[in-house]
Amino acid sequence: MTTATAEAIPRKSLLDVWLITVGHAFTHWYPATFYLLLPLIGNELGLSYAQIGSILTIQFVAGAISNVPGGILVDNVGRKGLLMAISLAWVGIPYLLMGFTDAYWLLLTCAALIGIGNNLWHPTAIPLLGNLYPTRRGLVMSFHGMAGNVGDAVAPLVAGLLLTVLSWRGVMAVNVLPGIVMAGLLLVYFSRTQPGDERAGSPPASAASILRGFGVLLRNRTVMMLSVGSVFRSMTQMSLLAFLPLFLARELGYSAVWIGACLFMLQAAGFLAAPIAGHLSDKMGRRQIIVGSLAMTAVVLLFMALAGRSLAFVFFVAFLGFFLFAIRAVLQAWLLDATPREMAGAGIGFMFGMQSIGAAIGPFVAGLVADQYGLTATFYFLAATIVVANLFMVFTPTPGHGENVAVTKPAAS
Repeated sequence: MTTATAEAIPRKSLLDVWLITVGHAFTHWYPATFYLLLPLIGNELGLSYAQIGSILTIQFVAGAISNVPGGILVDNVGRKGLLMAISLAWVGIPYLLMGFTDAYWLLLTCAALIGIGNNLWHPTAIPLLGNLYPTRRGLVMSFHGMAGNVGDAVAPLVAGLLLTVLSWRGVMAVNVLPGIVMAGLLLVYFSRTQPGDERAGSPPASAASILRGFGVLLRNRTVMMLSVGSVFRSMTQMSLLAFLPLFLARELGYSAVWIGACLFMLQAAGFLAAPIAGHLSDKMGRRQIIVGSLAMTAVVLLFMALAGRSLAFVFFVAFLGFFLFAIRAVLQAWLLDATPREMAGAGIGFMFGMQSIGAAIGPFVAGLVADQYGLTATFYFLAATIVVANLFMVFTPTPGHGENVAVTKPAAS
C-alpha cells in the first residue's frame, strides 16, 4: 500500500482521538482554574488590573516565543507520546508552585514556564490528529477543541466548589494530580511510532534546511492570513477570559460559585457548537463557517457592553461562547489543509505563536482600558478586535470550494 493511500484511510479506532482530547482538556483545565482564582490572588497580593493582566501577558509572550521552535522540534524529533506527556507535566507543576508564593515576580516566572509547556501541546497533538484522520479534519479537530471547552467549562465550576472548603492555594495543589496521571497514560499509549514520525530516529535536519522550509511556510498566503487573523481573535478570547470573572465579581457582585457557573455556561455553549462547526466546515468549506461565527461574536459583544450591569449581560454570555469558541477547530483544520505534512508541526506552531502574541497583548491592553474607563469599556475593545480578525478571514485565499486540497496531496517519495 502506498503512503498516499494509507493517509487517505481513517483510523478505525477512536481511542487515540479520545486520549488526545482528554489530554487537551487538562491543558485548558489549569489556566481555566487560574482565571477564576485571579480575583482572589489579586486581592490577597494587592495587584492592580494591569498587574493581573501582565501575569497572562508574560505567559503568552513565552508561548509566542516557544511555539515555532516547538513545532520544528516536533517535525524533526517525533516521539509524540513523550512530547505530549512533557507538555502536561510542564504546565501543571508551575501552577503548583504558584500556590506556595506571595511574590509577584515568581508568579510571572511560573506564568512564563506555563506558556512554554502549554504551547508544546498543539504542534504535537493537532498534526497527529490531522494525519490519523486526513479526510475528517474538521470533525476530529472539533473533538479536540470540545475537550478544551470541557476543561475550560468544568474547571471553574469545580474550582468554585472547592473554594468553599479550600483556599486558592489549596485548589492549586489539588489541581495538579489528574494532569500528571493523564501524562503517564499518554506516554504509555503513544510510545509506538505515529503517522508523521517518519523522521524520528533520523539525523537531525541542518539549520539551513530548517530555515529554507520555514521560509516556504512564511510565503504561504493562507497560513499567513489565518495566523495574523488569529492574533486578533486571541486578543478577544484571552481578554474575555481574564476580565469576565473580574466584571462578574466587582460589577455584579457574584460569588466564586456563580462566577464558575457563568464561565461553565460560556464554555458549554462552545462545546455544543464545536462538532457542528467542524462537520459543516468539512462539507461546506472553512471560510463560510469562520466568517459567520466571528460576525455573530462581534454583535454579541456589543450587546454585552450595552447591557452593562443588568441580568441581560449574563444572558448574552452563553451566546458568546457558542460563536467565539466553535471555530478554533475549523481554523486549525484550515491551516493543516494548506500546510505540507512534513511541516505540520511548524505550521501549527507558527499559528499558535501568533495567537500567543495576541493573547499576550490583549489582557494587558484590556487592563489599561479598564483602569482608565471602567470594566464595561473592555467589551467595546473586544468587539473591535473580533471585527479586525474577521476581516483577515474574509480575504484569506482558499484553494477551491472544499478548501481541502492539501488533504489528498501525495507525500514526497
